[in-house]
Amino acid sequence: MNEINASDTTWLLVSSAMVLLMTPALALFYGGMVRTKNTLSTFMHSFFAMGIVTLAWVTLGYSMAFAESKGGFIGGLDHAFLNGVGTEARAGMTVPHLLFMAFQMMFAIITPALISGAYAERIKFSSYVVFTLLWSLLVYSPLCHWVWNPGGWLLSRGALDFAGGTVVHLSSGASALVMAIMLGKRKGYPTRKIVPHNLTMTLLGAGLLWFGWFGFNGGSSLAANGLASVAFVNTHIAAAIAALAWALIEAVRFGKPSLLGVASGLVAGLVAITPAAGFVGPMASVAIGLAAGAVCYGAVMLKGKLGYDDSLDAFGIHGVGGLLGALLTGVFASKVWNSAGQDGLLKGNSALLTEQAIAAAVAAAYAAVVTFVLVKGISAVMGFRVDEEIEDEGLDVALHGEEAYSLGEGGAHAVESEPPARPAPAPVLAREGA
Repeated sequence: MNEINASDTTWLLVSSAMVLLMTPALALFYGGMVRTKNTLSTFMHSFFAMGIVTLAWVTLGYSMAFAESKGGFIGGLDHAFLNGVGTEARAGMTVPHLLFMAFQMMFAIITPALISGAYAERIKFSSYVVFTLLWSLLVYSPLCHWVWNPGGWLLSRGALDFAGGTVVHLSSGASALVMAIMLGKRKGYPTRKIVPHNLTMTLLGAGLLWFGWFGFNGGSSLAANGLASVAFVNTHIAAAIAALAWALIEAVRFGKPSLLGVASGLVAGLVAITPAAGFVGPMASVAIGLAAGAVCYGAVMLKGKLGYDDSLDAFGIHGVGGLLGALLTGVFASKVWNSAGQDGLLKGNSALLTEQAIAAAVAAAYAAVVTFVLVKGISAVMGFRVDEEIEDEGLDVALHGEEAYSLGEGGAHAVESEPPARPAPAPVLAREGA
């Protein structure tokens, strides 16, 4: 049995906290992009996930993902209700088993929260709760097992995913696309332009996501070592370059870059580098960042032409960025940077790119199919979309009895029946498909 290493344990403790911070950061990022009347409901989709998914993970989810494999497809119930998960080192690692479980839990929490960007401003809270719980157990845990469990069938085939490009981003992005199509467009979209109500909130969220992502990717080394530094540096470079690429495209198209575009670009870069962070070098991360900024920009613009309403571009950034990152891992991977990885296409190994494509296709298809079934089932039993009257009023007051900006008499908890009208902000072209 391995001994616990204090430095490795400290780094994973810090990384776990950083990854958890990403979920409130996501709430800020998404919350600023919706209309005022739906701010709190959008926050709730992230904050409540921290409760729902934690419960699912510590009871069944962790065991389904990381217990001994049953045929490569799912873990057994050996660790159900955290049975056998204690302070001893997890097999093959130098950190406590309990800490490894907690680190992975933070990934499980944020993944279904990412999907909320597709259904913002029009979903019932009760249906959200049921969907998130079931999706976590039926989609996330099996995919996690396939890609990260030593006995998982995609890992056994040779697929690489350092920190969740396939498991986290591609799965949530594919599910987001299905949700957006099945739920239909927000009332008035796209005839009435729907613009962010608080870009400063979105930018703060983007900055905190960037910070937390160092734990997301760097912590996935599971040790305080050289590999953690490789992932850390690659994470920063890809985010920075993707932000520049997105801003440059906007400047060429519209004559000026937007802050929303910069924020979108840096998140796209973070998504794309995630599967590759510990398998490529810094110059490869420059190329990945450039590709992410350009390709994800195009994907976001495409939704306007295809006619679906992915409210906050969960598919355009996380789905497309996750797919791009998975494929580019197969191009740029090099054992020079990680001897436990593989060489990619540029090193003469085309087989890795093939395996990356297979893993990406399987993950996207599985997530999409299960999401379709869940939405159909939940819609039949309890409905999924709010009534038009509630959509007009706003989900904050109708579903939660609160307002994000309550400035009337009666104190902080007062709720006005008729919120004051707000002047419409100037159009933001970067996320409207213009």
